[in-house]
Amino acid sequence: MSTLVTGVTGQVGIGFLPRLLAQARPGEQVRVLLRDAARADRLADLGADVVLGDLRDTEALGKALAGVDAVVNIAAAFRGVPDEEVWAVNRDAALELARAALASGVRRFVQVSTNLVYGAGRGRPHTEDDPSVPGGPMWTAYPQSKAEAERGLLALDGLDLRIGRLAYVYGEGDPHLAAVTRWTAHWPATKRFHLVHVADVAQGLLRLLYAPGADGRVYNIADDAPVTALELHQLLGADLPAEGVDADPWHGLVSTDRIRRELGYRPQYPTLRSARDAGAL
Repeated sequence: MSTLVTGVTGQVGIGFLPRLLAQARPGEQVRVLLRDAARADRLADLGADVVLGDLRDTEALGKALAGVDAVVNIAAAFRGVPDEEVWAVNRDAALELARAALASGVRRFVQVSTNLVYGAGRGRPHTEDDPSVPGGPMWTAYPQSKAEAERGLLALDGLDLRIGRLAYVYGEGDPHLAAVTRWTAHWPATKRFHLVHVADVAQGLLRLLYAPGADGRVYNIADDAPVTALELHQLLGADLPAEGVDADPWHGLVSTDRIRRELGYRPQYPTLRSARDAGAL
């Protein structure tokens, strides 16, 4: 299978691409669409076929999609960019990429999404069949745009679509985990936070990419044990979070039963503590 991957310079892509390349069989090609020419040589040295261009560039999309069998769309915009950019990348560019893939004869499409699309809590872990319910402390343009992208992609005829909804990604030098304590400091100490190590994101996405009969399926990708704000701050050596009652204790928590049962997913790092003890933060 020849595969096009977008978003390879973000933390998820940095963790996924080498693992995809490592298990590629002879004759299989891994192509990446890259905006930053300065990074092209490094990715080529890893074994990737590099196409320079932007997701919103029709000519670049045509070159990137030529001859590939599958797409893994990791590209995303979320922190520190205007909402217009978030919508343009997360929804509009994802849909354009999928339409271009269909026009080029590509059928398999793995879309990377977020567990934040569920919105408000349900009084239990979210399952993949739960609809989005706008609300909750992190309902911003990011989950809204990802939710709309999912709906648009699912409506496309002929697309073998697989959607992976990620918990909060960390590990292998990702600075976001330490940065997160700036806002979890204001959470009640008992509020739980669902995480997933970048190695397990890669594992989950590889399973989505290669699984037969997974078209049209959505999968939560997360670790086994959400961490409380208190535990998070203690493990990272940060000041303890606020006291108080969590108004939405199930917000952002997901069930991984489907991906475990259907695709054999088992986290390499089932908890934040296990990753810390293994030196994998």
